[in-house]
Amino acid sequence: MEKSAVFHNKLLPYLLLIPQLIITFVFFYWPASQAVWQSFLREDAFGLNTEFVGLENYQTLLAQPEYYKAIVTTAVFSTLVALASLSIALLFATQADKELKAAPVFKTMMMWPYAVAPAIAGVLWIFMFHPSLGTLARPLRVLGFDWNPMLNGHHALTLVVMAAVWKQIAYNFLFFLAGLQAIPKSVLEAAAIDGAKPLRRFWTVTFPLLSPTLFFLLVVNVVYVFFDTFGIIDAVTGGGPAGATTTMVYKVFADGRLGGDLGGSAAQSVILMVIVIALTAIQFRYVERKVQY
Repeated sequence: MEKSAVFHNKLLPYLLLIPQLIITFVFFYWPASQAVWQSFLREDAFGLNTEFVGLENYQTLLAQPEYYKAIVTTAVFSTLVALASLSIALLFATQADKELKAAPVFKTMMMWPYAVAPAIAGVLWIFMFHPSLGTLARPLRVLGFDWNPMLNGHHALTLVVMAAVWKQIAYNFLFFLAGLQAIPKSVLEAAAIDGAKPLRRFWTVTFPLLSPTLFFLLVVNVVYVFFDTFGIIDAVTGGGPAGATTTMVYKVFADGRLGGDLGGSAAQSVILMVIVIALTAIQFRYVERKVQY
């Protein structure tokens, strides 16, 4: 018979929940409610004078072509980063899960980028690919490729995608490797005895059993590309050139902090929050159906 702890004090569970509820309220619900309220106001750059304008901030925002450009850039950027980081991390995890002598060293090296701050990761990549000073940009020029992310929007977007993917691979790698190691070896051995080749074993046995981990990482990566890539974009391109790398989260910062439009910036943050919540709900509603627990 298994022993279980019994707490006779009925208030104890609620007391244990109070710290987490306070943190959630202070750092999520309160700022979110403030953003919603500010989106209905017109404020000066210092927030001293306010005027209630209703939906005027939203109407002005939705009439800007630059905002729709930022939405398209965000969609392209988030899709590329999520797919590339998940695919590369899964490839590395499958290789690290093999019986290799250098596997511990390989795993340690794969985890290092996770400890690097997004802004620092952006600085590292701009040092490598700066058009005039970059260590990897010079060989590109020697090969005849006119690489210049400072002036070419496609080059700039490619650079921030590479930096964001590199930063996120380590996180995805850790979870994929843990998921692979949790798969019973007997299942894979049974498939091998039945004559399934390695590639077929992966798609018919390993990948379905890895689907809970993949679903979790898909949700986390969507949040990452929408919010946590701000530091990389700010350090590498500053949203340029000509807004080619201005994502929705960076436009919130640019219009609010740099442009002084606090009400319009708050409206953008509300729309961004709604989009992320909707994407997460869609994933739980439709994608989770294919997850095999």
